[in-house]
Amino acid sequence: MRERKQHLDSLAITLLLACCAFWGFQQILIKSIVGEVPPLWQAALRFVGATALLGAWCAWRGIKLFERDGTLRAGLLAGVLFASEFACIYLGLRDTAASRLTVFLYTSPFVVAVLLPRFVPAEKLRTMQWVGLVIAFAAVAVAFSEGFTGQSTPRQLRGDALGLAAGVLWGLTTLVIRSTKMATASAEKTLFYQVAVTAAVAPLLSLFLGEPWSLQYSGYAWLSLALQTVIGAFASYLAWMWMLRHYPATQLSSFTFLAPLFALLFGVVLLGEKLTPQLLLALAAVAVGIVLVNRKRG
Repeated sequence: MRERKQHLDSLAITLLLACCAFWGFQQILIKSIVGEVPPLWQAALRFVGATALLGAWCAWRGIKLFERDGTLRAGLLAGVLFASEFACIYLGLRDTAASRLTVFLYTSPFVVAVLLPRFVPAEKLRTMQWVGLVIAFAAVAVAFSEGFTGQSTPRQLRGDALGLAAGVLWGLTTLVIRSTKMATASAEKTLFYQVAVTAAVAPLLSLFLGEPWSLQYSGYAWLSLALQTVIGAFASYLAWMWMLRHYPATQLSSFTFLAPLFALLFGVVLLGEKLTPQLLLALAAVAVGIVLVNRKRG
């Protein structure tokens, strides 16, 4: 078993940057086809595919998913929280802009920072680390502040509330993974609980909401679903679960503030949107916040 580290090393930072870049792009992928593929049916297709991929991966690697190791109750709880988070994300993206929802979603690190030290004392943040966390979140909010001007509609407020709920649920999922027997489970088994429960729950929620089911979609919609499944729900989340086992969750969570800024950068690169001084300032401030959160104790 790999030794647990107290600080992020170059491997963790590289994986985090890659994950955050894709997570920033992921919201655009979901939002761009939510009018063609109903939100919870979209989630169902994604996580059924991810469960199949993960099962094949584990079979190839000889990783046991169903042996008794005392993780069942905590694993099912993590799965329900994870499924609830993604139900909120997909439904929220139907009602509000991806940029707005992303800001609320990335309140998750605060949930982790406040609650996790109560169960894992080693995860407690020092004063300067809290300052860094606040700076990073404030920078994200500033970067998206233009999208918060004007009159908000009830539908938009509902989407915002779902984004905030998703952020809390993400934080609670991390809490369960780090503070229970799940902390000793393999990254593959940890992820399996989450994608498998979501694969079971999402179709039921989709039926309950009366969403139309179909497999007749455009090539772009299938490309979006493929990227969401293979890179998002399988590769990037597997890397995240592995990192949660080996690195401090509070420090990992601080890096996730990069994801919404990556989303803005993709807008600049892919959609030709303007690169504003506001965005550059926010990127610099997030970098400062992450450095403060991950500073080693002197």
